Amino acid sequence: MAVTSVNDIWNLICEECKKIITAVAFDCFLGDLTPVSFSSGILTLACKEEYAKEIIEQNYSEILRKSGEAAMGFEVKYNIIVEKNEDRIKMAEQFSSGLSFEDFFTFQNFVVGSNNRFAHAASLAVADAPAVIPNYNPLVIYGPSGVGKTHLMLAIKNHIKKTNPYKRIEYIRSEEFTNQLIQALQEGKLGLGTIDDFRNKYRTADVLLIDDIHFIAGKEQTQEEFFNTFNTLIQNNKQIVVTVDKPPKDIKTLDDRIRSRLEGGLFADILAPDFETRVGIIKKKAEQYNIEISENVAFYIAENIKVNTRQLEGVVKKIEAYISIQKKVPTISAVQGIIKDIISDTKPEPIKVEKIIAEVAHTYNVSESDILSNRRTAELVLARQVAMYIARETTDLSFKAIGESFGKDHTTVLYNVNKIEEFLRDKPYQKELVDDLIANLRSQSEAGF
Repeated sequence: MAVTSVNDIWNLICEECKKIITAVAFDCFLGDLTPVSFSSGILTLACKEEYAKEIIEQNYSEILRKSGEAAMGFEVKYNIIVEKNEDRIKMAEQFSSGLSFEDFFTFQNFVVGSNNRFAHAASLAVADAPAVIPNYNPLVIYGPSGVGKTHLMLAIKNHIKKTNPYKRIEYIRSEEFTNQLIQALQEGKLGLGTIDDFRNKYRTADVLLIDDIHFIAGKEQTQEEFFNTFNTLIQNNKQIVVTVDKPPKDIKTLDDRIRSRLEGGLFADILAPDFETRVGIIKKKAEQYNIEISENVAFYIAENIKVNTRQLEGVVKKIEAYISIQKKVPTISAVQGIIKDIISDTKPEPIKVEKIIAEVAHTYNVSESDILSNRRTAELVLARQVAMYIARETTDLSFKAIGESFGKDHTTVLYNVNKIEEFLRDKPYQKELVDDLIANLRSQSEAGF
């Protein structure tokens, strides 16, 4: 389940509570609680009566604590308020970020090693003085999936929010930036003016942080909007930070103007963590989860999981669960099984045809329903053929199975795949566009999106 709001967080915690207490107890005392806000690790919940608040605080605090840790992977604190106290609710809403666990990515809990030392220092410099150092604007953090790019970006956001609370900060993944733009354009056609709201939101920010900027490559309208937003912010001396999975010069379908603007800033790369950094990450995560991991076990994990820091955190989470259930410190033999599970759990998600169609629709500026229709305009035929071709290249599906996803028979898929292969042979730009689409889909799959 994707956690994107305070309601999502409370729903996850409720599921854990139901594992501990009876349905009757839950319905009587916790079921009527309303989530108000989640900020800095504090979940504010509203109840209807003062007596209910007292009962919950006296009898259910420990259950909520355990359920919060089980659901979120870190300690959640609670602030129970009475719903009729409107001033307190408004105050809680005022400080609500609505961004789930983003507040927990800080410079303090980022493990610095030889692979990320420069990126960490550059990020901290930007966080301390956004838009003050010209050579650091934009800041471009690049590296493969799972090495800490998003952690640093959110650390910048949280540091600025704490030290410069009046600055307007906008953080967004580039895929969501594209989705918001499409929605704004569609609603704008109805005279609602939402494209102006969209532009005002991002072009008046003091700090703009965009994650995975490589996903806008090949999407002409999104790139145009980002380029104009970029120019507006730079001209107004505002800070921009982006992350990308490789140097912009290697993204062939990225607009030349955007590539040039990014190359005018500071590049900070993050490599896969070395052994010492991996051990440090394991120890830091163990400290966060309040468990002890012996040095031998930490070394064993670090020797066997070498690339993705998310996998390291996943192992520590599994060890925390093991200690909680078994009531004993895990041996290396026990950790062997845990590592096996983690590696299995973090294999790339299979790429779904629905995701392929969505990405192709965004890139070629058509609708998903049009790709699945029988309409045969030139732009739709090209988009449909590309989607079928990518499905064949990135999945294990047969021509028949792909055809069923598009409402076509297998011979139609075979024909379209052959046609697009011929088309791409002497169309280098189109070939680069399709190759970038495939790379982005695989990157999202590896990241679990």
